Amino acid sequence: MAKKKTILDLYKMKEKGEKAVWVTAYDSCFASYAEKAGMDMILVGDSMGMIVYGYQGTTPVTMDMCINHCQAVRRGAPNTYVIGDMPFGSYHESVEDAVHNAVRFIKEADVDAIKLEGGIAVEDKIKAITQAGIVVFGHVGLTPQSSAAMGGFKAQGRTTDSARAVINDALAVYKAGAKFVLLEGVPEEVCSFVHKILPIPVYGIGAGADTDGQVLVIGDALGMFEAFIPKFAKKYADIAGAATQGFAQYVKEVKEGVFPAPEHKYKISGDVSEFEKLFKEIEEDITL
Repeated sequence: MAKKKTILDLYKMKEKGEKAVWVTAYDSCFASYAEKAGMDMILVGDSMGMIVYGYQGTTPVTMDMCINHCQAVRRGAPNTYVIGDMPFGSYHESVEDAVHNAVRFIKEADVDAIKLEGGIAVEDKIKAITQAGIVVFGHVGLTPQSSAAMGGFKAQGRTTDSARAVINDALAVYKAGAKFVLLEGVPEEVCSFVHKILPIPVYGIGAGADTDGQVLVIGDALGMFEAFIPKFAKKYADIAGAATQGFAQYVKEVKEGVFPAPEHKYKISGDVSEFEKLFKEIEEDITL
């Protein structure tokens, strides 16, 4: 049985130069597969909006959705470090809302930490949540919840002005008390610099290799989500292809009478003639 990592373990991994590997998951089945594979962490990401619910983006995702999926993931991966993703609107209105919703993740879903997007704009929320004793993962660079304001899912930090903004956001997240920071969709040089200057673990998704670890969205990693494939994603399996092929074979076999075969059927217990007699009696008595 896997031993669930703690924040101390993750910091020791950084000290030793051991990469932490994490993935998103939204249900107990895939969470259990991730745990069996030796995943260090699971993020119950608001990417569920697209992967699970078919939305065009993450903004429709609610707290109740996130809590329910976190509970399912925890049941499937009881010995893995789980991070709950604060959805759009759950921390934007006030510090009080931010703390309240972060506490919900801990109390109701038994997660180990929460993640929220933004840098300077949310440092007051990060500070308040950490003061409540909750571990915070910051998330800067390409922040999907703000993609509309960014003009879409576009890489950040590709000019010196944009890079300065990403770096300042990362510094703000750290100074506000975040224990980890995730950089998404930035040039490797920018991530490498942030990794160099910050004493906390710096993880990446589409931010190059000079990090303390990597995260991928499960839909990208397992070939489940086909509507949009990010440049930085790598497909390690083809679930969509396998599922489509399997369903097509199932349709074919049912229509051709191949399935169910004898090995898929239950046998009666007793004399067949007794059952035939029973069926005949009932048939004579029933009125439809």
